[in-house]
Amino acid sequence: MVIYLLQILLIFIIGLMVGSFFNVVIYRLPRGESIVYPSSHCPDCNSKIKYYDLLPVISYLLLKGKCRYCGERISWQYPLVELLTGFLFITFYWRFSFDMKFIVMLLLLSLLIVSSFIDLRYKIIPNKITYIGIISGLVLSIFFTHITMLNSLLGAIIPAGLLLLIALIYKKGMGIGDVKLVAMIGTFIGWEYTLLAIFLASLVGSIIGLTLLVSGVISRKTQIPFGPFITIGTLIIILFGQELINLYISLFI
Repeated sequence: MVIYLLQILLIFIIGLMVGSFFNVVIYRLPRGESIVYPSSHCPDCNSKIKYYDLLPVISYLLLKGKCRYCGERISWQYPLVELLTGFLFITFYWRFSFDMKFIVMLLLLSLLIVSSFIDLRYKIIPNKITYIGIISGLVLSIFFTHITMLNSLLGAIIPAGLLLLIALIYKKGMGIGDVKLVAMIGTFIGWEYTLLAIFLASLVGSIIGLTLLVSGVISRKTQIPFGPFITIGTLIIILFGQELINLYISLFI
């Protein structure tokens, strides 16, 4: 039990560190900047951030959410992404244990976190993420047994084709970036699970959208990115997909 808890702690810490790197990607990739050079710096005063101010979450708390040098507020996104990544890493470890599927799903999770926060902030999903994801998903299906190559290929075509049709019919309701994101997801989990993820994404998006609309937080003209909801639907399916299918079947038997 002690060893298991230590493993959980180690994976959580790794998740925090990886989440810190995700923040760099989220900030720099849409701007066309290198994610390697220059080193981390304040976007307001351009001061180089020392290593002791780069501790995930802890540095944010110690600095009270402000830059050490200019006093500007640090976005809440930074600790949120770090904590979210850490908790999801240990959740995936709980679900899959430490095997190859765990590693493959962590790759998909990483792509989803980055694309979702970029979509939330900039209303875009960069091709660099989805194209790399699609290629990676197809290649991994060749060498590992988490999915067949045929199902991976169909996973890229069928759900994306459905969303593309919707995007062409309702041009203001769906972006091509969402289509590519779904194609990427399909290469990892297959077309059946991806279609279920889209259904859950639509359900969750409708509930949240209506709640925000009724409460006056948004208006009918407010554009809400669909990428984060696709991510939520996908995570639910990855973690509980088979259980949800079994529950649904049991209701009709």
